[in-house]
Amino acid sequence: MPRDMLLRNVPDEEYQWVNSERDRLNMSQTEFVASVLRKGRLADEQERMPLLFSSPAPVESPAPARLPFKFVDLFAGIGGFRIALERLGGECVYSCEWDRYSQRTYRSWFGEVPHGDIRQLKAPELPDHDVLAAGFPCQPFSIAGVSKKKSLGRPHGFKCADQGNLFFILASLIEAKRPPVLFLENVKNLKSHDSGRTWRVISDNLQEHYWVFPEVIDAAGWVPQHRERIYIVCFEKEHFPTRPAFKFPKPPNDRPMLKDILEPSVDPKYTLSDHLWNYLQDYADKHKAKGNGFGFGIADPEGVARTLSARYYKDGSEILIAQRGRSPRRLTPRECARLMGFEDEHCQRQIVVSDTQAYRQFGNAVVPKVVEAVGHEILPFLYDAWRQKGNGCLLYRERSKLVRSA
Repeated sequence: MPRDMLLRNVPDEEYQWVNSERDRLNMSQTEFVASVLRKGRLADEQERMPLLFSSPAPVESPAPARLPFKFVDLFAGIGGFRIALERLGGECVYSCEWDRYSQRTYRSWFGEVPHGDIRQLKAPELPDHDVLAAGFPCQPFSIAGVSKKKSLGRPHGFKCADQGNLFFILASLIEAKRPPVLFLENVKNLKSHDSGRTWRVISDNLQEHYWVFPEVIDAAGWVPQHRERIYIVCFEKEHFPTRPAFKFPKPPNDRPMLKDILEPSVDPKYTLSDHLWNYLQDYADKHKAKGNGFGFGIADPEGVARTLSARYYKDGSEILIAQRGRSPRRLTPRECARLMGFEDEHCQRQIVVSDTQAYRQFGNAVVPKVVEAVGHEILPFLYDAWRQKGNGCLLYRERSKLVRSA
């Protein structure tokens, strides 16, 4: 039987919070206070119960499809992370990208020019945020990048002073700001590079303060392209005292096909010259005779393409489209945008750089649809933690002792 309870001398902060939350949830004051008491009782009972399993229970509270969190977009490229995280309700409060052509595209799409060189960025310049997103440079760790550097006698991985050491710049910013969630991306070769030593350094660095979840995901479930990348999701241990039961998304069952992104009419300039086409065929035959798999790829319109790389502008050999009665053609930059999931029939983005730069940008980018799918799995944990401790940012709390120059 319900009983009456009268609360007096409620502090202003708690009083305002109660009114704000009950308005948001469309509840009366009595209903809201009763729900808070009920949750407190259940939490107390749960705390007294012995653990039934060694692994933590999944998050049970239903999270909304969108959440008002704040994020920073580092090594931003052309904004693949930003597109995805904004779809989930996120607000980008800072961006950083050094390439001037990528900055031009970013400005056209988002109305702001990212900060340039991350090596010049100091931690206090970064606004408070809930999620740090970063696709830190992959070439020093990629199969193609390592092979090229080896052939030229150049250092790779962390020994590559220009790019490899940028991870440690990123790590210093993370250490200084300690955001609740990290959302990182790199090539799948990251875990095997240098016999696994590279990954051990990165993993050990992150695990000092974070629960680390790495997973190689093929984007072929979301776009018609085989594109395997490692996604690394990390939860800060102070905000998440127990290891979250986080799991990466499964690919959709209804997979797209390459023909879905092809344009019906294409400028003849994208057709390979007879000279280039003959060269690619001779090159493939030579390596086939040696037992190697190098060569061009004629894509199946009913299937998925090979991985689009930043070198696609050179000859387009990894993804060629057959044409009746003439040499095959490259994909157009517009088709590359669709192949990467940057646009579809509902969204067409302006390409403001040359074809060469557009191919490089799309070849270096993350697939927004994959980022969105992974981000959607992060939301329940953000939401569950936010219900317990939200301050300005969704979760971020000022860490005056940690914030220092990076």
